[in-house]
Amino acid sequence: MVVVEVNGYTIEPGANLVGADLEDADLSGANLSQSNLAGANLKGANLKGANLSGAWLQRANLDGANLTESILEGAIANEDTIWTEGFDPDVAGVYEIGPEANLSGADLSRAYLGGADLEGAALVGANLRGADLTRANLTRANLTDANLSETQIYEEGWIPPTISPANLFFHARISGANLTGANLTEANLTGANLAGAWLCANLAGANLADADLSGANLSGANLTEADLRGANLDDADLTEANLDKADLSDADLTRADLTRAGLEGANLSGATADGTTIWPDGFDPKAAGVIFD
Repeated sequence: MVVVEVNGYTIEPGANLVGADLEDADLSGANLSQSNLAGANLKGANLKGANLSGAWLQRANLDGANLTESILEGAIANEDTIWTEGFDPDVAGVYEIGPEANLSGADLSRAYLGGADLEGAALVGANLRGADLTRANLTRANLTDANLSETQIYEEGWIPPTISPANLFFHARISGANLTGANLTEANLTGANLAGAWLCANLAGANLADADLSGANLSGANLTEADLRGANLDDADLTEANLDKADLSDADLTRADLTRAGLEGANLSGATADGTTIWPDGFDPKAAGVIFD
C-alpha cells in the first residue's frame, strides 16, 4: 500500500481527514477508500481516478474538483456536501444522508452517521452493522429488515441540550420508528427513546436499560438475555415475545401485555405492574418479585 503526504496530511485508505484543507491538492489516483473527509476542503482538488468508495463526505466542499474516473460507490454525503458543477452523486452511487432519504438496501456497515438527521428515512434492508448512530435522529425511519447488530446509538456522558434531568438518557431519537424484522442483536440502545416504535425484531442480548419503550410493539420480538433494567414498558405489547433470561429488574410493566410471552429465567425483581398488566398463563408475578401499585 502506497502512503503519501499531501499538504501535511497522510493520504491512505481509512485516513482521518476531518476538516482537512486540501484545496487544489493533486490527489489523482489516490486511494482514500473508507476515509473520513467530513467537512474537508477539496475545492479545486484533482481527484481524477481517485478511490473514494465508502468515504465520508458530509459537509465536504468539492466545488470545482476534478472527479473524472473517480470511484465514489458507497460514499456518504449529505445536503451540505458541495459538488463540482454537473456532477451527479446519485449516478456515482453516493448515499445522500438526510430527512426522508431513500437508503433502502444501502450498505452502511461501520459508517459514521453520528448526529445524522434521518427522520422519515427509508432504510429497509439496509446494512448498518457496526455503524455509529450516536445522536442520530431516526424518528419515523423505516428500518424494516435492517441489520443494526453491533450498532452504537449511545454515547457515554452525552446530555442533549435543553432537556430536563428526567430525560437524561434521551440519547437516541427513534420514537415511532418501524424496526420490524431488524437485526439488533447486542445493539446498545441504552436510554433510547423508542416510545411507540415497532420492534418486532431480533433484540437478543441488546442493551435497553432505561430505554423508553412505552406503547412500543414488541410482539414476537426476541429479547433473550436482553438488558431491560429500569426500562419503561408501560402499555407495551409483549405478546409472544421471548424474554427468557432477560433482565427486567426495576422495569415498569404497567398496562403491558405479556400474553404467551416467554419468561423462563427472566429477572423481574423490583419490576412494577398493576392490575391491567397481562401475564402469561400460569406465571406468578409476585413470586418473581414484581411489585404491584
